[in-house]
Amino acid sequence: MVIPAEIRAELRAHALDEAPNECCGLLLLRDGVAVRYVRGVNKLASPYRYELYLEPAVWADLNDEEDLEQAIFHSHPETAPRPSRTDRENVGLWANAPYVIYGLALDDLRAWRVTRDEAVEIEIES
Repeated sequence: MVIPAEIRAELRAHALDEAPNECCGLLLLRDGVAVRYVRGVNKLASPYRYELYLEPAVWADLNDEEDLEQAIFHSHPETAPRPSRTDRENVGLWANAPYVIYGLALDDLRAWRVTRDEAVEIEIES
């Protein structure tokens, strides 16, 4: 997976804006390259959990873009960017989709394929 510097900067800025709570949104990928970040709202407003909310019109527009893969993104304000037990338990429809986590305190961005039982890291390039 490739996440260019300008999109990495957007992810970091969103995490900073929402700290001490987790932020969340969607990364849009074309052929494994992030081409856009869509900020979401963490309906839980929590430093430990998130529930992604996007306006229904935004979801509709995103679903019209068939050539783009959606990757879930969220931040861990104080912990490492590894899927937590809560992340794995709540993966739901995002199971096996790219799952990108930014560890704000560590300034570290990592990606995973997550299921309830495991998390397999995906290499990120700039």
